[in-house]
Amino acid sequence: MRSKKRIWLTAALATSAVAGVLVFEGVTGDSPADTDAKSGPARPDVRATALKVADDGTSATLGKRDTAPFSMLGVTWTDPAARVTGAVEVRTRSAADGAWTSWLPLGTDVTGRAEAGRSGVRGGTEPRWVGPSNGVEVRINASGKVSSKLPSGLRLDTVDPGRGALNAEPAAFAADLPGADDPAATPTADPSDPVTPEPTAPGTEPSGEATATTDPMPSASEPAGQEPTPTASASPSPSVSSSPAPTLPPAPSSTVPKPPIVSRADWNADESMSPEAPEYLNGVKAVFVHHTAETNTYSCADSAAIVRGLYAYHVKANGWKDLGYNFVVDKCGTVFEGRKGGVDRPVLGAHTYGFNRESTGIAVIGTYTDSAAPTAVTTAVARVAAWKLGQYKVDPAGTTTLTAGATGNNLAGTTFTSGTAYPFNTISGHRDGFATQCPGTKLYGQLPAIRSLAAGPVTGLTVKSVTGAGLSGTTYYTKSAVTVGWSASTPSTFISTYELLVDGKSVATTAGTATSAKATLAVGTHKVQVRATHQSGKVTTSAAVTVVADQTAPSFTTKPNLALRTGTVNTTAVPITLKWKATDAAALKEVRLTAPVAKTYGPTTTSASHTAKSGVATAWPMTAYDVAGNTAAASVSGTPVILQESSGTKSGTWTTKSSTSYLGGKSYSSSSKGASLSWTFTGRSAALVVSRAATSGQVYVYVDGVKVSTTDLKSSTTKYRDALWTKTWSSSAKHTVKIVVVGTSGRPTITTDGLVYLK
Repeated sequence: MRSKKRIWLTAALATSAVAGVLVFEGVTGDSPADTDAKSGPARPDVRATALKVADDGTSATLGKRDTAPFSMLGVTWTDPAARVTGAVEVRTRSAADGAWTSWLPLGTDVTGRAEAGRSGVRGGTEPRWVGPSNGVEVRINASGKVSSKLPSGLRLDTVDPGRGALNAEPAAFAADLPGADDPAATPTADPSDPVTPEPTAPGTEPSGEATATTDPMPSASEPAGQEPTPTASASPSPSVSSSPAPTLPPAPSSTVPKPPIVSRADWNADESMSPEAPEYLNGVKAVFVHHTAETNTYSCADSAAIVRGLYAYHVKANGWKDLGYNFVVDKCGTVFEGRKGGVDRPVLGAHTYGFNRESTGIAVIGTYTDSAAPTAVTTAVARVAAWKLGQYKVDPAGTTTLTAGATGNNLAGTTFTSGTAYPFNTISGHRDGFATQCPGTKLYGQLPAIRSLAAGPVTGLTVKSVTGAGLSGTTYYTKSAVTVGWSASTPSTFISTYELLVDGKSVATTAGTATSAKATLAVGTHKVQVRATHQSGKVTTSAAVTVVADQTAPSFTTKPNLALRTGTVNTTAVPITLKWKATDAAALKEVRLTAPVAKTYGPTTTSASHTAKSGVATAWPMTAYDVAGNTAAASVSGTPVILQESSGTKSGTWTTKSSTSYLGGKSYSSSSKGASLSWTFTGRSAALVVSRAATSGQVYVYVDGVKVSTTDLKSSTTKYRDALWTKTWSSSAKHTVKIVVVGTSGRPTITTDGLVYLK
């Protein structure tokens, strides 16, 4: 277990001012509330191997070779201000399967001068995470891309980040890495490796950087005795005093909640590697966003190891006092504490050359030149930026002025003069302050969205559903109780509360993670909205939806009724028409028939064709529903009865015909003009059933002694049992229907199959 190194005393001994930066001795963690690490720190191993430079100084190589285990690498050189203008590429061999990668580029648009005011600082490429490896090859000036001489002191720095378990409460993941507490599992330097201390510059405090060891292994392709390998500078590590130390003033509170942050102890930082005290700013006016480690294919289970690798590379390879970034975010959205001194303090970082002294730096693990950062990344970056800026009452969507600490330029071509103030967005990209592609074109293009997330208000807020209500057009209808659902584009982590508004008044308040709330509405028409409060305090109100609370049932203005209709008659299927009309004061939804068959009809439908069994009384129950869910019921019953032709009263000449196509197997036929058949019944609807053909004639139809129709039985196709003529009355009564043969010229014959009536 790591012993506590934080000693908190009085503010009287607090600070010494150095060019606007406060220096506090003895501060190694993130707050006085920090606890000891749950496992010992991981011990990184950084090894330096010189590159062989061509005689003309325009190219350099390191032949394919075996190496000690490593997972991160980069190329560094002596002058921190120098830059390689061509391509720096590496190949590595997987420790797992021995496979070699293709040539991988190392970013060169960085500067070692980000850590200002130190001796022994080196320039270098961006470090690249390659995963567990044990072989390497390096080339510079591939394809003749370098047009000028390379900087001196070129070397390859490989980093084994050491092993350790991630201790994060809470965290996005938990990495299970063996050997965290086993000293034998931690790679150590070869005792035979030469180590040459570099003296500390006069008048400066010791750098405290751990020593990088030199790789003594000769390459299979390069003879021993090549150009001597330089070593990383090493200074005596000052011990951390256990005597009383100055205390820090209270950290400023933020206007927004602090996001979960994995502490240095929890990612197993080896604090002995950077014993120097942190330096503090007067405040934070801006956030610079970066990307680092040059790969998106890593596992988030390796994120803590990547952070340890960055830490070791910055300290041992670049010669910086500590990890340069204040915060590091992985692609899963986990936030790691960067440079020591307290995440809630304005710690001076080394991330944006010329503009470190009024800003904080957030680096995203990955490369986002051609690929956009995942939502988890933009969310995490926005949360950290909002919280950090909120400590100093800075608007994440605003602008500020930063005073250049060095002369230089940015990617857009703006020239900065040391000591002059320049405007910046309060959330800016590294490229805004330095001539680099960082944080990548895609992630840079996402900065406006990150500012919006951080600053608010909530966007995309809309009512998505009103459960317990029916929708007709754009209006919802309910009896009373509803559950209103909503959605927003802004992640819930930025939302403090939601409120459900009815007619402008809040009737329910929920947490920012909620997506619905309940309400009970009084009868009448209401405007329902949702109001979201962003963590910044900004408020968004959704568009209103209309909800009508209606408790009045629909009604049948025309009760269901039955009538015989035309069509083919069978004893099991007599054609009938069911009619009704339902209305509602608000909005009728549908009418449902539940027997003898189940059917649902729209609000404007008022009739439907069905069939019914003859001789069987059948009920036809119906229910009308309005959109609010109120109902009304009504029903009608009827019995179709078939009267055979033989049951009628006849006059004149009729011939009996037999066929299975006729009802009951028989029918009457006549061509005698004036011959008649009549049936008397008590009912409310009747239908004449006939057989039809191209030679069929006509009949006169009389109802209760009155001629009502001349009906032509002629048909281009032969039809049997055809209900051709129908008559319906408003109520059941006794009626007589008589047919008389017309004796039509050329086709006098008619054939009848009887009469059907409905009682």
